[in-house]
Amino acid sequence: MSVWREVVGQEPALAILTKAVADPAALTHAWLFTGPPGSGRSVAARAFAGALLCPQGGCGECRECRTAVDGTHADVDIVATEGLSIKVDQARDLVQLAARRPSVGRWRIIIVEDADRLTEHSGNGLLKAIEEPTARTIWVLCAPSVEDVLITLRSRSRQVRLRTPPVEAVAALLVERDGIDPAMARYAARAAQSHVGVARRLARDEGARIRRRQVITMPMRISGVGDAIGAASDLMAIAEEEKEGALTERNTAEKERLLATLGADPAARTQPPHIRSQLAALEKEQKTRATRFTRDVVDRTLVDLLSAYRDALVLRTQAPVALVNEDTMDTVSGLARAFGADGLLRAMTAIGTARERIAANVPPLLALEAMAISLRVPR
Repeated sequence: MSVWREVVGQEPALAILTKAVADPAALTHAWLFTGPPGSGRSVAARAFAGALLCPQGGCGECRECRTAVDGTHADVDIVATEGLSIKVDQARDLVQLAARRPSVGRWRIIIVEDADRLTEHSGNGLLKAIEEPTARTIWVLCAPSVEDVLITLRSRSRQVRLRTPPVEAVAALLVERDGIDPAMARYAARAAQSHVGVARRLARDEGARIRRRQVITMPMRISGVGDAIGAASDLMAIAEEEKEGALTERNTAEKERLLATLGADPAARTQPPHIRSQLAALEKEQKTRATRFTRDVVDRTLVDLLSAYRDALVLRTQAPVALVNEDTMDTVSGLARAFGADGLLRAMTAIGTARERIAANVPPLLALEAMAISLRVPR
């Protein structure tokens, strides 16, 4: 058993981190973990925190390891924003937190899971605390790439690059950790393109597998402008369905907990003013979370859509590369026949442009409609 057991396919990064845990001379006060979505940045960050706090350097079984990985250790603070950005007020709270001594362990470890969501103002708010840290505070920033983090922060952090893990490693983790059937685990790992979290959801949720298949088989139905507009609407509907399934129950539970904490009657038709204000604040927070979640789901949907054109290009060029969508060969083969290599590359560029526009806060439906028009199958 080891605290690193869920950090799969990251041997070069683990060599750096385990050396830092074992050798104080190799340990620095600020780290920047980068890697593509699904590479396990936050998992590696929590495991690193556990190893630093563990008396045995990461046994995986002691209280320090378990609570650090779970995010419940008193000296491990995790920032995982559910909004579109990390605000200045949050950054100021982190600066004050970083100045405190550890409560029970050797280190106070602050993990910012979405360092790419720091704005210029909030990032500059953290700068002095990272530049001149207290003796027992360690910062761990996580982002998809170095370029996504403010240069003032990344220049003061030691960089650890994570990579996309092999499909076999992700499948093995699903079998060992979650008890997934090996055949299903391999399908899910391949379809998720080695994104551990997505693979786990695909393996356990038949609805998620059905929605993904709907996305993959959609391209061959886009022959005209009307079809393109309809396809964009369908993609948004899939994202909304995913959002409702993931957030409705959570939002209801949060509201019930808040009313119970305030001693309010859930069955009352109207609530006192102070309770209404608390409910309004909660609803605002939930709306912000839903906006980000929808954008994230749309982006993941576009990654799935992109994989169909990628596979078609592999077939068209006869490249010696494994396919992502072996279970939908009719669609992949149809795209390979309908588009030339240049056409497939143009379609992939259109999908990438849509992702960039959505990330820049363009309304998702508008970006999807523009993309879908570019994906029309040639006559």
